[in-house]
Amino acid sequence: MAYAIRLFRTEDAPVLAELTLAAIKAIGPKSYTPEQAEAWAARHPGPQRFRERDEAGATIFVAADARDLAVAYSLLEPDGHLDMLYCHPDHTRKGLADELLHTAERHARSLGIHRLYTEASELARPAFERAEYRMQHRRDFEIDGVAIYNYAMEKRLI
Repeated sequence: MAYAIRLFRTEDAPVLAELTLAAIKAIGPKSYTPEQAEAWAARHPGPQRFRERDEAGATIFVAADARDLAVAYSLLEPDGHLDMLYCHPDHTRKGLADELLHTAERHARSLGIHRLYTEASELARPAFERAEYRMQHRRDFEIDGVAIYNYAMEKRLI
């Protein structure tokens, strides 16, 4: 299947919200407990949040299928924070995460951003490592009383 990377459009917001939850619920339990995955899923907002982030200056890159339907995305904030990287479960293992990270990096460089950083899940960590992000430390925290973790990672662009 052919994919294209493009910028977010307002009509993508409901699809991105749905694919985020689908990814967490289907893929999350491969590395996290069902309780952790459920707590993680519960903290993700609906479509309006994507529109708000776009309007606030975040750049959302969308991987779209041949029908131009969003199947994966990354969200880059103006300060170099890569806040989200999600892929619908039906489209994993096709290089989309790598391509989205590469696209976000090229964009960051074009803006003069010197550092990219993220909080990567156990599942996303390999994609960030392939993109040469370095792990800073494991972050242990709670979501609604459920212990969970991710990894603070960064990549210097200079």
